[in-house]
Amino acid sequence: MELRQLASFLAVVEEGQFARAATRLFLSPPAVTGHIQRLERELGVQLLERSPIALTPAGERLVPHARTMLAAANAASDAVTDLHTDSPLPLRVGVMAPGSAELTPAILRAFRKAQPQTPISVESLSFAEHTTALTEHRVDVAFVRPPPDDERLRVDVLTTEPRVLIVPSANPVGDAESVRLTDVLDLPFVGLPKGAPRVFTDYLYFACARNGMPPRCGVDQAQTIQDVLTSVSAGRGTGAALYSFSRLYHWPGIRFVPVLDAPWEQSALATRRNDPRPEVRAFRTLAATLARDLGPKLAAASELAQPPAVLEL
Repeated sequence: MELRQLASFLAVVEEGQFARAATRLFLSPPAVTGHIQRLERELGVQLLERSPIALTPAGERLVPHARTMLAAANAASDAVTDLHTDSPLPLRVGVMAPGSAELTPAILRAFRKAQPQTPISVESLSFAEHTTALTEHRVDVAFVRPPPDDERLRVDVLTTEPRVLIVPSANPVGDAESVRLTDVLDLPFVGLPKGAPRVFTDYLYFACARNGMPPRCGVDQAQTIQDVLTSVSAGRGTGAALYSFSRLYHWPGIRFVPVLDAPWEQSALATRRNDPRPEVRAFRTLAATLARDLGPKLAAASELAQPPAVLEL
């Protein structure tokens, strides 16, 4: 299986015609046809119906893997392009836990495979470091929520999810199957540090429904999601999160309750807009590829009518 065969296969899938795929790849139509025929022979299955162009079940299964393999190859190419040193600088990855749910470890694993020569350090980010860790050059890429509103940063949205309330199990709200924003606004929320940016406080406290009124905050201040969970489990406040948290955190004394009419929110990968490093570009490319290919699984897991799903990423 060759990369040019996979590139021809994806080009035909995305363009819908052999001729347009050939133009896109600067090849002749017979060359593109030959690539796909050899790929089908090697795999022993038909990937495309020819008249009209349509994916077979085997072709549908190959598409996400082909995209990931090409993205990894491009990342590897970027790693050696403009290389000025035999000891590449580490790529510093900031994660405001849990990042972008199951995508976070999947992206890190894919990058390690694509660029094993690039050292990676993973650093935990507090709520106050939503943007400052990047703007102060302490990390190179950051998994955060919601997407930062800062012109110095470039943002790639990775997940879009419903919202949940994090409440003590003993709280009457904890017995509800779901709530609405009118049930949420008067609850005492866990506080945030002064350095938390406005976009994050608006996200946490459902500012879109408060008409400018501030939230009622408890005595605790949380720097991380672990602080929120600790405070809530002790009955000292209420928190809010994305729906994926209900799959990822199992703490005694808390419940995750869907907020049915809250706007869906996003998690994102943020980088400095002017960062020239090819490793950063490669990381963004892999993140976007995996978000596109694995996104449907995450979306299915966020269906409120279904029990939490176990994803195989």
